[in-house]
Amino acid sequence: MFERILVVCTGNICRSPMAEALLRLQLQKAGRQTEVRSAGVGALVNYPADEVARERMRNREIDLDAHRAQQFTPELGRWADLILVMENSHRDAVVDIDPTARGKTYLLGHWNGGKNIPDPYKRSDTVWDEALALIDESLPAWIKKL
Repeated sequence: MFERILVVCTGNICRSPMAEALLRLQLQKAGRQTEVRSAGVGALVNYPADEVARERMRNREIDLDAHRAQQFTPELGRWADLILVMENSHRDAVVDIDPTARGKTYLLGHWNGGKNIPDPYKRSDTVWDEALALIDESLPAWIKKL
């Protein structure tokens, strides 16, 4: 049973905070008491979630205002039972930082055809829509597996 899940992207201000909040909500709805956190492999430490991410989550009645970016560390890697990353390069970076995380680090899109979730930071609404849609498509399979 996975009691602690870490969601990882690059800066920890766009994809991973959104995925963290959405995963937490879906786990709560499923009656699970799982702790979910997020981090970045190149985090903009202490930055809030990007305004576009906050706006998109507000549209879903989810508040990201308290989020502050944190760097992925070996301690966070060891804290987590499961680490979900947005891109293959994130999996490589996680394992470089914490080699013990190799066997518990997977793409968020693993059960969704192994899809990478594109970084929407400072990009068009289309890329934000695609990233959020891929997060939405990827989470249900993880909820079933957890």
